[in-house]
Amino acid sequence: MRLCVFCGSNDGFEPIYREAASRLGRTLALEGIGLVYGGGRSGLMGTVADAALAHGGEVTGVMPAALVEKEVAHRGLTDLRVVGSMHERKALMSDLADGGYVGLPGGLGTFEELFEVWTWGQLGYHRKPVSILNVAGFYDDMLRFLDGVAAGGFLRQPHRDMLIVAREPEELLRALRAYDPPNLTKWLGRGET
Repeated sequence: MRLCVFCGSNDGFEPIYREAASRLGRTLALEGIGLVYGGGRSGLMGTVADAALAHGGEVTGVMPAALVEKEVAHRGLTDLRVVGSMHERKALMSDLADGGYVGLPGGLGTFEELFEVWTWGQLGYHRKPVSILNVAGFYDDMLRFLDGVAAGGFLRQPHRDMLIVAREPEELLRALRAYDPPNLTKWLGRGET
């Protein structure tokens, strides 16, 4: 099984973010779960990859050629896939991640990737779990916002409930393993996302 991890190419200002990324990488490796990620060597991306590799894990990076040429690619991965565009990157990462998706702290790219795979799941394009590791409450404001979106009638509760939230890597893996994809057929075809 492989999990796709979306996270920042920066470390953030709090050391706990880097510690959590390292712990997640280590936990995945020790559990025999492969890591799929954006292929970078810096920030939380590099940290999660390095931790998985240091504990014997399989790490697959996927990066557009333009970013590889800027020398931001991690050169020590089990497998580095070079693609032509960001769209190809996301599609390949999704295809490789048979176990689902995890969002760590990050910026715009992390949010965009997380929301895209969540939307794909909502629309029935996949039945994989989508989750966040809510390190030190990093995602608390976003979760409150999403609850407000649901309360305002723009996000159906079954779709809101699809997002798994955990604070520790071990808790996250338990939730991912227990994930029972919702039957969204009744919500599809109504033109609502």
